[in-house]
Amino acid sequence: AFPKASRVIDRFHIQKLACDAVQELRIKHRWDAIQQANEEMEEAKQKNEDYAPYRYSNGDTRRELLIRSRYLLFKSADKWTERQKQRAAILFEEYPDIKKAYGLCHSL
Repeated sequence: AFPKASRVIDRFHIQKLACDAVQELRIKHRWDAIQQANEEMEEAKQKNEDYAPYRYSNGDTRRELLIRSRYLLFKSADKWTERQKQRAAILFEEYPDIKKAYGLCHSL
């Protein structure tokens, strides 16, 4: 259709695709965490027990950790706040695949 056209690959779009992939991975884990929490709530309900989700050292539940880590994954690690550093350490320990994807994204 365009015989004289040439392909152009620019850094911005490559970076955007990589960051989108990191977010998709985070969202996949978030849905898994929601499903796990729902199952734990149902199990507690069947046992007539109060449901108390596991909380990490920063006070986040698994679901909250994945929700609240959205913006830190877009930022360079040297621009994180102290809370974001703490959250990232927990996130990367729990989800090494997100750590690897984040590293690849920010090495471009």
